[in-house]
Amino acid sequence: MKLLFLACLSPKTGNCTTAERIRAHIESAGHTCELRDAADFKSSAEVASLIEQKPPFEGAIAIHLFKGGRLLLGEATVPSENTQVPFGVVFGGTDINEDVKVEQKRAVMEQVLLKARFAVAFTDKLKAEAEVFLLSQSSKIYVQPQGVSGEDVEDLHVFLLVCGLRRVKDPLYLLEAFSEWHTENPLVVLIIIGPKIDPVFTEEVEAISKRSAGVYLAQERSQEELHAAMRRSAALVNSSVSEGMSAAILEAMDLEVPVVARDIPGNTAVVQHEVTGLLYSSPQEFVRVSQRLLVDGELRERVVANGKRYVEEHHSLDHEREAYQRLVDMLH
Repeated sequence: MKLLFLACLSPKTGNCTTAERIRAHIESAGHTCELRDAADFKSSAEVASLIEQKPPFEGAIAIHLFKGGRLLLGEATVPSENTQVPFGVVFGGTDINEDVKVEQKRAVMEQVLLKARFAVAFTDKLKAEAEVFLLSQSSKIYVQPQGVSGEDVEDLHVFLLVCGLRRVKDPLYLLEAFSEWHTENPLVVLIIIGPKIDPVFTEEVEAISKRSAGVYLAQERSQEELHAAMRRSAALVNSSVSEGMSAAILEAMDLEVPVVARDIPGNTAVVQHEVTGLLYSSPQEFVRVSQRLLVDGELRERVVANGKRYVEEHHSLDHEREAYQRLVDMLH
């Protein structure tokens, strides 16, 4: 069977990796699957002419109900023989989380889902949200978690939130926004790691983490193990409501790991935005600055170098030791 596969292939999203993996699955079953960037087509008519070329495509798949799916409506699903080309869709994440809020887009996506033979959601939560927002037939929507190969693991971008589990550290602040980002780009994950200081709050964090895609709660680690995890991470994350001075931020800077910290007085005393790290004031802004960090190598190198220099100049152990020795001398 000859299939057309439409996806948004921007390197800033995980769709490219996901689409390549799904295409490989389809072709391993003996089908021909041509992957095309949905952004290259301005209308369903352009897709229609592609579908009708000789030999014609016999079916189609699209990632993202609006960006990809709308191109398979109307003319694109009615070749010259006036028979509908069967197609299926894969939810992208932002289609269900964001685009459904726009009435015009939602109406288009409802038509896509109505005509689709099947729809794939990566999580139960995404399927449930689709059923709430779209006039869908539940039996059409299949939940298929994304597979991660050994090669993909090397490409994972791990954001490490190091904190004691208590409310002032606010580890739940970013979970919803991060899960939405993970749904769009399965190569980003958030790992929360630290001691269980508040038992009741710890239970809450454990429960919410379990149902949040791409979020994991890890056991407390020794400082050596923690530093090893930091070095392998994409960034050290701070989401505290209040900080004196975060030791984890200073350690990350010393280890030459980028810092993405919540914009609060204790953090801004150490983190200067786009100089020694990145600051954010909302979960959505956290996602935006983190996405930029992953694609902007120059920014990453700059904040890492400046962070390391800042720690050496202002927070060295030698300076701290000398200061306390001088203070102790005052007690004589």
